[in-house]
Amino acid sequence: MRPANKLKLSFAIFILLCLFSYLDRPFPNSKTVYDSVPLPATTEGNLQASFEFLSADKKNAQSWSLPDYINSVTAEHPQKTGAYILENGFEALLARAWLADHATTSIEVQYFIWSNDNIGTLASEALIRAANRGVKVRVIVDDLLIEAEDETILALAKHPNVEIRIYNPKHRVGTNIGKRLWNIVADFKSANQRMHDKTFVVDGLVAITGGRNMASEYFNFHHESNFRDRDVLILGSAVAKVGDNFNNFWQHPLSVPVETIFAEHRFMQASPEISNQEVANIYQQLHAYANLDSNFDPLLKQAIRSIPESFERLSKEIVWTDVEFIHDIPGKNRSADLQGGGDSTRALATLVNQAQQEILIQSPYLVLSDKAIAMIKRSLERGVKITINTNSLASTDNLQAFSGYRNQREELLKMGVKIFEFRPDAESRGKLLNSPVIDKYKPAVFSLHAKSMVIDNKIAYVGTFNFDPRSENLNTEVGVIIRNQQLAKQLAQAIEQDIQPGNSWNAELDDPDQHVAYSKRFQVWLMQLLPLRPIL
Repeated sequence: MRPANKLKLSFAIFILLCLFSYLDRPFPNSKTVYDSVPLPATTEGNLQASFEFLSADKKNAQSWSLPDYINSVTAEHPQKTGAYILENGFEALLARAWLADHATTSIEVQYFIWSNDNIGTLASEALIRAANRGVKVRVIVDDLLIEAEDETILALAKHPNVEIRIYNPKHRVGTNIGKRLWNIVADFKSANQRMHDKTFVVDGLVAITGGRNMASEYFNFHHESNFRDRDVLILGSAVAKVGDNFNNFWQHPLSVPVETIFAEHRFMQASPEISNQEVANIYQQLHAYANLDSNFDPLLKQAIRSIPESFERLSKEIVWTDVEFIHDIPGKNRSADLQGGGDSTRALATLVNQAQQEILIQSPYLVLSDKAIAMIKRSLERGVKITINTNSLASTDNLQAFSGYRNQREELLKMGVKIFEFRPDAESRGKLLNSPVIDKYKPAVFSLHAKSMVIDNKIAYVGTFNFDPRSENLNTEVGVIIRNQQLAKQLAQAIEQDIQPGNSWNAELDDPDQHVAYSKRFQVWLMQLLPLRPIL
């Protein structure tokens, strides 16, 4: 390696260490979440009772069965998959909550972020309630941005029906700052290789996948800023592939049981000790928290109770068609450097290369590799119209990624790509952000987080893939390719609505950067000087 390149790499690593140090800032203590929750009295010997397992009589009293209902619906559409696009965050939350409450045998979830906020806490409580009914709950969470305390994670995993594994644990769970820095220096690629998958599977029969992580801002419940995001609910044939992918990750050495992590780090005093009494206390606090109207809005509870009627309506709106679930192998690829691609990358590249008329892309982060730029050029030369909706500097939650996009923006515009940058005050907020919290607090910032693509108004993609080198080469990704003109047009209409003048700025004509302070523009300009593109 040339000395100049070594210097660049060293400088980039130094900057990344600073960024990771920032990411290592303390997250809210779990106990602060429960400040207003009175702790019920319990005894050391009462741990088993705290699980509140549902009796056989109560189980038999439940005549309606989710598996029976879904099996009756899917039987009418053999070898097909039913798909329903979840545009609204509140609707996406209700779907997850209701499905968790009606699971009978299993819940399997994979997430990149599981927050310690209101939604993350309520989701944890919902999984414990399902486990108390005898449902087997398995959870895989990426290690980089998990926000729960070690004690809380370990307590949840102590439930006899709950298993939790942490993907590639080199940053947070059971890891101190010294070990974390060593992991980054010793194996830079591995430390940057993350599981970006987001899937939620119930009873092996119904699944939800898409852009949403388990945190308030993805479901219209954050008091200050929220995301415009998108998921897809699927029934039928493709669900088995989602389950298979979960099992591949579950069995892979990169997914480590939390008990193993803490046991291995005990000699470094990074392992928490937790008694049966503390486990019982945490479960009781979770249940008490969820029962407080100030935490779990009565309107939300009523909405969940009314879902059986809504699900009947939804089942009539589901489109039965050919759906392909795409995913990556654990670890993304076997390349030794920061390249290598992945199965999801190749699947989406194939769609782009097959486009004949129009490609419509929505991605929060837009940083194209040299290969991606060449592919875009070839598409334009074939006469394909390419339109992209991405975040503006005013709406983005990731300045590093925006700096990479800013380096390429003029080049892409000159090539003929039409780019529209999302506004933080988008007029569509009124339609897309409807939840009890939004109506009360009216948060100021609206950011784009949906990852979607439409090819020739015939093929739709919804998933986790950002159009950047990180998704292309480092992070594992998932999504669904839907070969159906009706759903493709529906998705195209949603994206086209997002690029209307009231929702996005025209990157070529409107000078979107003018809407932020000079200090923020200067900060991004400094980042543009750094050789960060391979990891953005």
